[in-house]
Amino acid sequence: MNFHDLHRPGDPLLLPNAWDYGSAAILAAHGFPAIGTTSLGVSAVHGKPDAAGATRAETIELAETVKDLDVLVTVDIEGGFSDDPDEVSALVASLAALGVAGVNLEDGRPDGTLRPVELHRRIIEAAKGHGVFVNARTDTHWLGTGDWRERVDAYEHADGIFVPGLSDLAEIAEVVARTRLPLNVLYQPGGPTLDRLAEAGVARVSTGSLLYRAALQGALAAVLGAQGKDAPKLPTYGEIAALLPQAR
Repeated sequence: MNFHDLHRPGDPLLLPNAWDYGSAAILAAHGFPAIGTTSLGVSAVHGKPDAAGATRAETIELAETVKDLDVLVTVDIEGGFSDDPDEVSALVASLAALGVAGVNLEDGRPDGTLRPVELHRRIIEAAKGHGVFVNARTDTHWLGTGDWRERVDAYEHADGIFVPGLSDLAEIAEVVARTRLPLNVLYQPGGPTLDRLAEAGVARVSTGSLLYRAALQGALAAVLGAQGKDAPKLPTYGEIAALLPQAR
């Protein structure tokens, strides 16, 4: 089965996100047919800011490291690490040559704005044609700005649409009804269950940075437990991002 076929509305692909070889290998060993990478995890491992275009080389290195695992891999390339469509095309071509099954391309920028919609349309177009699944991510909900309807309509030439931060089931169903593309949402502890997301027509559910943050929580729980202290809460994305070097 190819990666595209795993995106089934009503029977969504649960996509766990890895940040290094060990996390990817254990997920593959537990039978997940596909895994993604998480930009926060990759950035944190290398001591660089997330979503700032700082981990292009590290992202390629991770893809090359995990390419021989018996699992399909889709790579979070943030915004493509460039605003130049030709450079994004070359990056995706290099990942395709490694056997990567998909890429995730976001329109959010480090300053909290969205990439101009027409430019992101051209970035998506540049990523197409290399035989990989192009998942177009719009950060309207994540950043609290922009019109998701405009963005979803504009990105119809992608292979999938991803709206992280979307959690209202009625709104999820509205997105599903609006687009022909398989919808990807971010799993959120305390949010809709996989069964409810399936009922709404979701085709892919990503864990994003959740597993990396849970790993850090587990590490802290182990060392604090040795001191007889209570386990910490799951750290938020913002708390981890704030620990990283800031974009310059």
